[in-house]
Amino acid sequence: MNRQPHVWSANTMTGEKIVSREGEELGTLQELMIDLSTGHVNYAVLSFSGCLGFGDKLFAIPWPALTLNAEEHTFTLHVDKDELADAPGFEKDNWPGEAEYESGWLFDLYEYYGYIPYWMQEPEWERV
Repeated sequence: MNRQPHVWSANTMTGEKIVSREGEELGTLQELMIDLSTGHVNYAVLSFSGCLGFGDKLFAIPWPALTLNAEEHTFTLHVDKDELADAPGFEKDNWPGEAEYESGWLFDLYEYYGYIPYWMQEPEWERV
């Protein structure tokens, strides 16, 4: 049985393989970008292993688009390689900054992958 942990160190996750739903290796989880005001993971950064021909491009992946396989120490990205080729990304030396966030870049990212951004959902808990 594949039991999912409730907490896992970000250091443990970085460097783990990301595979397609067909099991094809797409790259590795390079970083987790955290929303400091809410504590949510804004997005994960996918770094390619060079075999797909994307060069120095990194890809931002909404956190809900990844599923952990704790036994295999991999994450599954629920898109195929062709969808990923057209996905929003950025150059290794030009990460998104405040201007991109203010322009709606993160919203567009979630929309591309078909997820409702966490900041537009009902809160799961409130401070008492």
